[in-house]
Amino acid sequence: MSRLRLTLACGEYELTRPLISGEIRPDGIELIPLTMKSPERHWRMIRHQEFDVCEFSLAQFFMVKAQGLPFAGIPVFPHRRFRHGYIFTNTKAGIGGPKDLEGKRVGQRIFQNTAALWMRGILEHYYGVSLQAIQWINQDEEPLPLQPKHGFEMRSVPSGDNLDDMLVKGDLAAVIYPDHLPSFQKGNPNVGRLFPDVKREEMKYYQDTGIFPIMHTVVIKQSLLDQYPWVARSLYHAFFEAKEICYRRMEDPRKIALAWMEELLEEQKRIMGKDPYAYGLGDENRKNVETLCQYAQEQGMIPRKLKLEELFIESILEQVPKYL
Repeated sequence: MSRLRLTLACGEYELTRPLISGEIRPDGIELIPLTMKSPERHWRMIRHQEFDVCEFSLAQFFMVKAQGLPFAGIPVFPHRRFRHGYIFTNTKAGIGGPKDLEGKRVGQRIFQNTAALWMRGILEHYYGVSLQAIQWINQDEEPLPLQPKHGFEMRSVPSGDNLDDMLVKGDLAAVIYPDHLPSFQKGNPNVGRLFPDVKREEMKYYQDTGIFPIMHTVVIKQSLLDQYPWVARSLYHAFFEAKEICYRRMEDPRKIALAWMEELLEEQKRIMGKDPYAYGLGDENRKNVETLCQYAQEQGMIPRKLKLEELFIESILEQVPKYL
């Protein structure tokens, strides 16, 4: 029997590599992997629905569901990242802690970026920062129509300028960014981090909340599922098998070019358990998704907090394998 040919747009991670290489083949499906970075694949999926299956921004997934775009989610989360280390400050702006951001100009790539949403929510709920007391400066066009909550002051980066240069010059006190800013990578003395000891801060946050922030999920075009409803379960199990291969490879010190890899892995297991990249909607992931959804509703990205059953295909929720 011929397999159903489907395009998969995703990042090239260890968690997805077995799917990209063909080592794992979903039952009944021939995947055509299209590896690309975000935000390109997010834009192309939102604007043109180019892919059958797509690794997708969790924050923007809330928005497309609220706005009625025909995407369905499976509880696969191929990208997570703590974000405390991605708040960069101008070292001359007098910022000694999160509360010092109040009354300042803070840049972000876009408002609806998942990394920025997590950190705004964490700043407000975990550190007591008033988001309405900050002037937000956005660099890029929002992919989806957006009307932030009343009280948010938002402006655009001046034409011909960019967040990194503005931070170096002192036109911005801080920037929340998905990746390391070029000025920080180059060691510019005018640019530092809000949290100097990032690992310590992130570990404390995890121990207090149990949240390892989910950045991306996986969406499928609804028109495809209407015709082939079995595709969701097949893909879910394939992503799960790919993750298990990733974990087994991580146990082999010959495959990871880190001198103290085994010690780091043991530390991660001790703090976060044996499956920190869990798929499915167990208690830890429910809290994770519901927390970000709450932030999205509070900040005006969606009109109401969405239920998990509205976001993810119910048939997948019935049987969720556990990492052994």
